[in-house]
Parts: sequence; structure tokens; C-alpha cells
Amino acid sequence: MKRNSILRVIATVVAMGGFATAPQAADLPNIKVLATGGTIAGAQASATEYGYKSGAYDVNSLLKAVPNLDKLAVLTGEQVANIGSQDMNDEIWLKLAKRLNASLAEPGTSGALITHGTDTLEETSYFLSLVTKSDKPVVMVGSMRPATATSADGPGNIYNGVAVVTNPGAKGKGTLVVLNDTIHYARNVVKTDTTSVQTFESINRGPAGLVNTGKVFWFEPMDKKLGPASEFSIDALDQLPRVDVIYAHANMSADLIDAAIRNGAKGIVVAGVGDGNMTTPALDALTKAAKGGVVVVRSSRLPSGITLRNNEVNDDEKGFVASGELNPAKSRVLLQLALTKTKDPVAIQKMFYEY
Repeated sequence: MKRNSILRVIATVVAMGGFATAPQAADLPNIKVLATGGTIAGAQASATEYGYKSGAYDVNSLLKAVPNLDKLAVLTGEQVANIGSQDMNDEIWLKLAKRLNASLAEPGTSGALITHGTDTLEETSYFLSLVTKSDKPVVMVGSMRPATATSADGPGNIYNGVAVVTNPGAKGKGTLVVLNDTIHYARNVVKTDTTSVQTFESINRGPAGLVNTGKVFWFEPMDKKLGPASEFSIDALDQLPRVDVIYAHANMSADLIDAAIRNGAKGIVVAGVGDGNMTTPALDALTKAAKGGVVVVRSSRLPSGITLRNNEVNDDEKGFVASGELNPAKSRVLLQLALTKTKDPVAIQKMFYEY
């Protein structure tokens, strides 16, 4: 091709908008990033020390540390909290959920990414999956190593998290959790190891999918209520009912049960032995509590399996609720929200089946 012909081709391409290279910002989805602190934003005093300070970096610093994010989405960061997730509480849950709903309601927002510590990530994600009123994608990410660690896993989790939240298949799946190349439904995910980067597992059901270098592969859909299908709303709430989790063990007494009730617990979740069982003194105390209007949920301290209704304990007779697949931590979340609607254990049992 002659030089003049080449120049004419280049001029034509430029007039039509240029060569097909990296996508422009106008072509990319707009994703809101809500940060809450955690290990993913943590810093070590020394690269050779395990200890670190959670929440040492803000949201913009986290995003700048991840290469090629600008090729996936236009990201707008907001610091909702900056804590270690061991300090997560109901007040921050409500603040985070309201900011999430408000962000997703904006016409230009395509979805949301939330950074969070791993200690209570399984609880926060389940809470958000029950109170988010949009079917736009929501993805939570964290890390097991602080931002200053050798081979920090946070940047890779953020990159994959953004890839999932911009994937069309994420729509309508409720709150998802993405760590270590795995996608989990919030309802199913459990932290299983104190330090390993592959700590998060969906024990009873398996993961929602996989994501590797931003490429997403989906597995089975969720068959429980979540997102807009949920009946729960936090719009008018400024606090949640108190629900305590009490751990069952050999020689378990009724003292902690009585103390929880005296201090205002409206519900009690028992992390029972085996299939949600406990000692006779504890069972008697909880039976009395249930008859007095405290909602009692039997779950299990075991990592997998289903706490079956009327198995070993006669739930019908005692007025208890059986947690089914939900572990004690997630049972507490659902019971808190259930108590904003009703104190009827029959109605709450139905919720545990549906959610």
C-alpha cells in the first residue's frame, strides 16, 4: 500500500474514533467501592513479623496498589469504616447497608465492591445479602495477609472481585464473597483456617464459581431468598435486637443463658454439640426462656451438616427453632433480622427454611 493510502486509512480510523485499543472510561461500568478496613488494609511493623495493624490504608491506597483495575471498571471509593473486623458491630452494619442501598440506587452505578476483614466477613456478607434491595452485583473481598506482607493476597482478591462484580452473571446472586480465586454465596461461606489464604469454604454446598486472572466461571445457582426477594428492611432501623450465641460443651451450666437474658437478649443461638444438643440443665433453662418469649435457635458447633428439627430435641414441644444449614454465627444474623418482624418461633422457623 502506498504511503498516501496508508495515511488516508489512518485518518479514516481516527475520524471514526481511533484504533480498537483499551476500553475508554465511558465504556466501562461504574463500581462503588465501600471500604471497612481489615487485614486487606493492614500494615506490619516489620516484614518479618506476623503482627500487623488493621485498617492502616484507606480505600484509594488499596485501589492504586492493584494493576490494571482501570481496564475493568471506573471505581469510586468511600471509606465507611476503618477497623479490624473483630470490632464489627450492628451500628456499622446498618451504616454500611444503608450506604450500599443508596449507592446501588444511583442510576449510574453498576455494582458495588466491599473490602472487609476476614474475621467476621461471613456474618457481614450474610447480613447484606438479606437487606440489600437491588439485584445489581455486590461482591465482598478481604485478605489473609496484610498489604505490606510478602505475597500479599489482597491485590489479587480485589482484582478478581472487580472482575466478578462487572460480570453479567453476578446480577441477582445477592452478596458474593471472592477470595483465593473462589466465588462464594454469602449464605454458605465459612472461615475455616486461622491463617491460610484458602481459609474460606462453602462447606455444605460448594462454591458459587471460580475466578482466575479475572476470568469468571459460574456453578450452581442459589435456591434461597436473598436480595430484593428478602422481606427484611433496615431503612427505619437504628439498632438491631440483641441476640447472643452460647457455646455448648461438656458440663455446660445454665449460668450464661440466665446472664444473657438478664442483660437483654431477645434471642439466643446455641452452638450445640452434635445435632444442636446440650446438657439437661441448659436445655431446661432454654425451655423456660422460650416460654418467656425469648426466641431460641439450636445450631451446631460442628463445621458441617444440618441441625434437624425435632432430632434429639423436641423443638415442637419446647418452642425452639432449628437452624438447618446455618452455623451459629449466621443463625444469629438471621435471628436478629427475624426479630424485627416477629417473635413467633413458628414464623421464624419458616424463615430459617426460606433463607
